[in-house]
Amino acid sequence: MKCIVGLGNPGKQYDQTRHNIGFEVIDELSHQFSIPLTQSKFKGLYGMGVYKGEKVLLLKPLTYMNLSGESIRAVMDYYQIDLEDLLVIYDDLDLPVGKIRLRQKGSPGGHNGIKSTVAHLGTQQFNRIRIGIDRPTPGMSVPDYVLGRFRSEETPLTQEAVKKSAAACEAWLEKPFLQVMNEYNQ
Repeated sequence: MKCIVGLGNPGKQYDQTRHNIGFEVIDELSHQFSIPLTQSKFKGLYGMGVYKGEKVLLLKPLTYMNLSGESIRAVMDYYQIDLEDLLVIYDDLDLPVGKIRLRQKGSPGGHNGIKSTVAHLGTQQFNRIRIGIDRPTPGMSVPDYVLGRFRSEETPLTQEAVKKSAAACEAWLEKPFLQVMNEYNQ
């Protein structure tokens, strides 16, 4: 079974914020794969189904970003999901808005959701898709920035990044992650 996790914060006040772009990808996949997110367990909202012959679990941790790893670890333990069958999607300040980057390992780089995931998995070696949200302008705090919404001129770029990330997830159901990485990191 493949487990695809999008990081974000629960609650209407966080919808469409920079920090919740991982949730947006899970919503897109839920729609594309016809896998509704109807189950609430493991400190998350998730759905399971089969797409293109592959069992898929889509997960949105509802722990708030800083504790995301608790939900991911619980799901992986319960369903006995191997580390190589995990893909985590999250926002990245170090990439321009709309740019995506696939990696198989790496440090959290200051991202609290990834810090929690690394702490609960005990490794930095897991598949991930980083989606660029850019850095705040000088003088703006990082928390205010990541919990803010995209500017109207950024919206088309973020919508394209969500679609491209979803397409990369779909490709991963049929190909090794390294091959998908080489295709999408152009």
